[in-house]
Amino acid sequence: MFVDISQDLILYTAGAFLLGYLLSSLFGAVGSKSRAKKRDPRDDRIRSLEAELRVAQTDLEKAREKVDGLLRELEETNEGVEKRDNVISHQQMRLDETTRDLRESVLKTRELRAELSERATENIKSEVKLREVETELEVAQASTDLIATGVLDYALAPVEEASGNDDDEDLLDEADMTGAAT
Repeated sequence: MFVDISQDLILYTAGAFLLGYLLSSLFGAVGSKSRAKKRDPRDDRIRSLEAELRVAQTDLEKAREKVDGLLRELEETNEGVEKRDNVISHQQMRLDETTRDLRESVLKTRELRAELSERATENIKSEVKLREVETELEVAQASTDLIATGVLDYALAPVEEASGNDDDEDLLDEADMTGAAT
């Protein structure tokens, strides 16, 4: 090959590397124990901050899931409230319509009662007049029957004196007022 290197040199070089490796491992192990005792407080702070960060991220994920669940629940609640509002407004419209119909019915009932009262009054007045007319008719028929049988004869009746005539005139005036049958 290019350079002729003796075998001893190769062995010494390999041994030196091996010895260096062993010594560095030994010193590293001893040095790490002393470094562990003399840790930098900033490393501890960094580790605790990293741990707090992981906990905060976990809490954040839980909070996000909870917020998402609450948002879904809020949407469902809002939909329920909107549906209830629609039902309430529909019922309010029906109530207003029913109230308006009731007022109209009450007014119409009052009008009908007033008309019925007027008709009843007119009916009573008509019945009273009918009774008066029937009574007068009965009296007239009785008078006619008495005249026909001769029991009552005005031509044969004694004429009273002038002082008695005033009372008869009053009676005649009252008969005229009641509308005696002719």
